[in-house]
Amino acid sequence: MAEREKVTVRKIVNLKGKKPIVMITAYDYPTAKIVDEVGVDIILVGDSLSMTVLGNPSTLQVDMNDMLRHTAAVSRAQPKSLLVADMPFLSYEVNVNEAVRNAGEFLRVGADAVKLEGGSEYTDVVKALTRAGIPVMGHVGLTPQKHKLLGGYRLMGKTAEEAKEIIEDAEAIAEAGAFSIVIEYTASEVAAEVTKRVKVPTICIGSGPFCDGQVLVIHDVLGLSDASPPFTKRYVNLKDIIASAIKSYKDDVENSRFPPEEMYWHMKDGEYDKLLNMLRGATSPEP
Repeated sequence: MAEREKVTVRKIVNLKGKKPIVMITAYDYPTAKIVDEVGVDIILVGDSLSMTVLGNPSTLQVDMNDMLRHTAAVSRAQPKSLLVADMPFLSYEVNVNEAVRNAGEFLRVGADAVKLEGGSEYTDVVKALTRAGIPVMGHVGLTPQKHKLLGGYRLMGKTAEEAKEIIEDAEAIAEAGAFSIVIEYTASEVAAEVTKRVKVPTICIGSGPFCDGQVLVIHDVLGLSDASPPFTKRYVNLKDIIASAIKSYKDDVENSRFPPEEMYWHMKDGEYDKLLNMLRGATSPEP
């Protein structure tokens, strides 16, 4: 079997209308290895690690240091999948120059592209990043970093006015140079319209089947999340599988079944007796 070629931004763009794009999160080296071996198109080091890995209440608590550390860990798996890193809260909103510097740091540690949330208000940032050679994935609809402003994690685009605003945001981001756009938790009609109107691939999460691809958080897929959004699908209850394995280990230790004979080793013949004589000599009182 031929080795899989590296997925590039250009390849992702060319998938629009040809093949559904598969994107999933990963936050560490071993998970990234598994995900990449499966052959997904895009690995996202999402700021969702704030909740799934670090136990925070929202994405607002992670900073550049957190995101760079986890992006570097995933990069060490040398994935063939396109590696996209989320830009965390306040890493691109302050000014364009800071956004470019921060985005550049992600490429330094191995990311292939960055993702940022927002619409037409960030077209200047998208243009500056692409001008600097940094590919940008957009993100419209529900933008979790702004959940306090939006009134919570709610379905977006239920009214014509709000739907029109989301569509215009997506068009503006695509026009500014984004190579793809995530559409999160919108009415499916909104995602369908965006997908028809922009030339770049759209990737849905909770926005229906009419995008060019789908993305999910890996902890939701594996059944490791304490609470999952209503638009996720749990493909396995890994929490129970892990708990069962640890319980078996605990039982083995408590009942002296671990480690078994084949999992530990002895000194060379006669060396233990020699050691005991040496220890006795070392502890004998002086005459």
